[in-house]
Amino acid sequence: MKNRYFLLSSLCLLVLFVACNEENKEVVALASHMQWHTVELSFEGPMTSEAASENPFLNYRLLVELKHAETSYTVRGFYAADGKAGETSAASGGVWQARFTPDKLGEWTYSAVLQQGDSIALKDDSYEGKPVEITNQEGAFTVGPSNKKAPDFRSKGRLVSSNGYFRFGENGEYWIKGGADSPENLLAFEGFDGTYRMQRSDDDGEARTNDTIHSFKPHLNDWREGDLTWQGGKGKGLVGALNYLSSKGMNVVYFLTMNINGDGKDVWPYADPNDFSRFDVSKLAQWEMVFQHMQSKGLMLHMVLQETENETLLHGGDTGPLRQLYFRELMARFGHHLALKFNLGEENGPADFSPIAQNDAQRKAMTSFISAIDPYNHPILLHTHSHEPARSNVLDSIVGFKALDGLSLQVDLREGASDVVADWKNKSQAAGHDWMITMDEIGMWHTGAVPDSVTPEHDSLRKYVLWGTLLSGSAGVEWYYGARNVYNDLNTEDWRTTDRLWELTHHAMQFFEQYLPYWEMQPDHSLINTKDGYCFRKKGTVYAAYLAVPQGGHTIDLEGETGTFTVKWYDPLQGGALQEGTVQEINGGTAQELGLPPNSKKQDWVVLVRSIK
Repeated sequence: MKNRYFLLSSLCLLVLFVACNEENKEVVALASHMQWHTVELSFEGPMTSEAASENPFLNYRLLVELKHAETSYTVRGFYAADGKAGETSAASGGVWQARFTPDKLGEWTYSAVLQQGDSIALKDDSYEGKPVEITNQEGAFTVGPSNKKAPDFRSKGRLVSSNGYFRFGENGEYWIKGGADSPENLLAFEGFDGTYRMQRSDDDGEARTNDTIHSFKPHLNDWREGDLTWQGGKGKGLVGALNYLSSKGMNVVYFLTMNINGDGKDVWPYADPNDFSRFDVSKLAQWEMVFQHMQSKGLMLHMVLQETENETLLHGGDTGPLRQLYFRELMARFGHHLALKFNLGEENGPADFSPIAQNDAQRKAMTSFISAIDPYNHPILLHTHSHEPARSNVLDSIVGFKALDGLSLQVDLREGASDVVADWKNKSQAAGHDWMITMDEIGMWHTGAVPDSVTPEHDSLRKYVLWGTLLSGSAGVEWYYGARNVYNDLNTEDWRTTDRLWELTHHAMQFFEQYLPYWEMQPDHSLINTKDGYCFRKKGTVYAAYLAVPQGGHTIDLEGETGTFTVKWYDPLQGGALQEGTVQEINGGTAQELGLPPNSKKQDWVVLVRSIK
């Protein structure tokens, strides 16, 4: 599987090369690929290196225009050293590449141009710069249907933001997320080139680390024969960990791409962490291998671009040349992925512990720039501070900003998480731009989600955060491991420590996916007569109510509704099929008794009330 991501690999059904010398162009024609599968185009150009005096990342620009009868794209390429640097660790060579994910069936054509000029990588005028000779400058390929099945994202297409939720842009199917927020330094992995920890972390208020980066040894047995490895067997621990998370039904992983000056001080895309103009080609090629594996396992890339400690590292927070270069490089190399959301930065904005921060104008400029250079319309979210007024001081001035798709929400007090979700949903709707709100970091900062051995059923997380926020309009949840846990936000090696939490999360995700048109629903917790519950409804059609201890006497207010409604129960601890309680049907018009759940166990239940058409 080492070379599965290269053009003309096992995806190719037919390859035909036609060479011609007209104006020094070599034409490559008719290579067959599949819809939603990455096409990687390779071009031979000038020999150079990561350290060359003529910076290949700044003073060269590869543009590839791809055309179909129904659409067209222009994508940026990148310097690829010898074209196989993930395996060879090469830092020099004459290969330039571009990656593209075709969304239409049929024939595509492409034309490429490599240009040279001072800081041309920062410029958008396609006519600027001196053309540089490359091979394979023009070509064509055909695209047929994908042969993949869920959870592989290549079976359904690209996720976009729609109506406050994720949606597959091609088939219109909505998607809800659940997964891992920790470790945030996932990419601080021993199998990646040029990866090490600058210094250990032992400051108050953050997770403590030693000098050791991730190996994920507890997940070595989750690697399977035929899975991704590189350089003679590297990668098994990380790949196994991702396999495990996918096997639990999770579909998203949170990770930083740069934490210089931050908590971990062990993740960056650069060849040298002191030079922000040159990138580590082999490291980024290895990241790409892992990202491809994640997509095949149905794991969204939650790509966090910076953190609060380094948000002013580049140009004092402005979207200046080095920040632009950073974003362009990430987009060129990874923007083709189908399930990718950009997070503007962990805990963005000023707080007591991080007073030097980006301001509103800088945040908006950064958001607008990412949106402008993204040919695929990936969701862009902003990670928040955990409490007021630090959170609203940042958000009040950007709510309604059209280029920002929503919030990656942090909340310190879990009991109030649902209220925070509903509050910002309401504020965004009032501002005319409905935000996606994802519940991505639950506090307190020192605790978060603890191992199953400490809290076997994660009662407060299950109630207030999982069901409470989903039934208040959140688009999914991710679980953060607190800084003072044995397994914390930086040193986590084994996701099995919260095996039960993944199961509980999957039960909630399945309920939403199977039974609710959640993208059409609104929270209205006042419809049920208990403070220990939540209600989500599509008026007159379907109601989902979470009851913390349903021991009878619970009602749902159907005043103003007509007709008959069925009553079914769902077990949030065990999942499975809907069950019947003591009441099977109720009528609209007044508050109605919901009856008792299927058994007398003192546990929480979810009630599903649906109109009989």
